[in-house]
Amino acid sequence: MSEWLALAIAMLAACAVVVAVVLLRHRRAGADEDTDETPDVIEYMTMMIGVVYAIVLGLAIAGVWETRGAAQDDVFREAQALHEVSARAQVYPVEFRDKVRADVDAYVSYVVDVEWTYMRENGEISERGTELLDKLRTDVATRPPASDLEAQVYQPILDRISVADDARNARGQNAGPSMPGVVWFGLIVGAVVTVGMVFFLQIRRSPRELILAGAFSALIAFLLFLIWDFDDPFGRSVSVTTQTFTDLFPTLGGGSG
Repeated sequence: MSEWLALAIAMLAACAVVVAVVLLRHRRAGADEDTDETPDVIEYMTMMIGVVYAIVLGLAIAGVWETRGAAQDDVFREAQALHEVSARAQVYPVEFRDKVRADVDAYVSYVVDVEWTYMRENGEISERGTELLDKLRTDVATRPPASDLEAQVYQPILDRISVADDARNARGQNAGPSMPGVVWFGLIVGAVVTVGMVFFLQIRRSPRELILAGAFSALIAFLLFLIWDFDDPFGRSVSVTTQTFTDLFPTLGGGSG
C-alpha cells in the first residue's frame, strides 16, 4: 500500500468516525436535551485547545521541514565537493588524475546505487561508503605534489574531501526519523482531544455541520501525515533524493533515489 493511499484512507476514516459519532449521539440524545445552546465555558475551552494544538502542529511542521532542508543542503555540499575534487584533479598527470576520478566515481556510484537504499532501510550510512571516501583521501594525501601547480591544488582538494566527509556524516545523522516518541504521543493525544471537543459543541446532523466536522478531522489527519512524512528526510515519499549526485555526475548511478 502506498503512503498516499494510506493517507486517503486515514482521512476518510477520520471523517467517517466523526460523522458516525455525531449521528449516533444525535440519535441517542434525549427528547429534553437542549442542543441549541452550548455553555460559554465549553466554547472558550474548545477555542483555547484549538489554538494551543495549532501552535504545536505549526512548530512540529516547521521542525521537520527544517530538518529536511538541512538534509538537502548536506547532500548538495557532499556532491558539490566531490565534483570539485574531480575537476581540480585535472592538473595531475593522466595516470593519477584517472585514479582520483575513479575513486570519486566509485564512491558516488555506491552512494546512488547502494547506500541510499541502505540508509532508508537502516537509518544510517554504511561502512563501505566510509571506506571508499577514506580511500580517496588516502590516495590524494599520500602523493606529494610534484610541481608548483600540483602544490597549489593539493590542500584545496583535501579541503574539499573534508567537506564531503563532514556532509556525509551530517547526512548519516539526519537519516531515520528525528521526532522523539514523546512528541508523537503529544501530537496524537492532542488530535484526539481537539477533535473530541467538537462533540462538546453539541453540533447537529445538518449537512453543513457534518461537512465542517468531517473536513476538520480530515485536516488534522493530513497534517499529522505531513509531519510523519517529513520526519524521515530520506525514507518517505517526500524525501531527499540523489538528484544532486546524478546532476553533477550524469554518467554514474542508477538513480535509486
